[in-house]
Amino acid sequence: MLWIMNPDDPRVRRTRERLRAALLSLSEERELSSLTMSAVARRAEINRATAYQHYADLDALVADAMEEAVSHVAECAALCPLDSPDGATPAPLVDLFSHVADNAVLYRRMFTERGGSRFAEVLRERVARELLPGFDAGRRPARHSDVPPPLHASFVAGALVGAIASAAETDRSPATDARDTWILLTT
Repeated sequence: MLWIMNPDDPRVRRTRERLRAALLSLSEERELSSLTMSAVARRAEINRATAYQHYADLDALVADAMEEAVSHVAECAALCPLDSPDGATPAPLVDLFSHVADNAVLYRRMFTERGGSRFAEVLRERVARELLPGFDAGRRPARHSDVPPPLHASFVAGALVGAIASAAETDRSPATDARDTWILLTT
């Protein structure tokens, strides 16, 4: 008999949160390619069989653990204005790069390890999807009015993903990364 978990059950949420936290903790200590579901279950202090009841494999757990990061990046990107008359760096962009700096080890691992191109593509698609309504609403600068909104959203999302990957590899300040990215996006 197949048992289907109710994702709203507090026990299910707690167990999944423990697994995600264990994965993120372990990913700061070693490469994702060296992790196993057994190691994650041990860190989460749950049975390995229980871990597999919640996630089919380690890749599914990695994807779920990164969903929060992807959501944060997409939300910050969507909050940025499409142009700035005074040239000031938007606060949501600084927030985005602060988040990347706070989680730099994890981002480095996700861009180079198990996640690699898959993570970058998921991130780019999600950011483009969040940006598209703003481009469709006609809030774009006049100089970009002839560019189709889906292309514009995809371009900006791709540029942000590249900037995020670069920021995760450097020790520059989030404010500097945000400022430089803003300059590149708006010139």
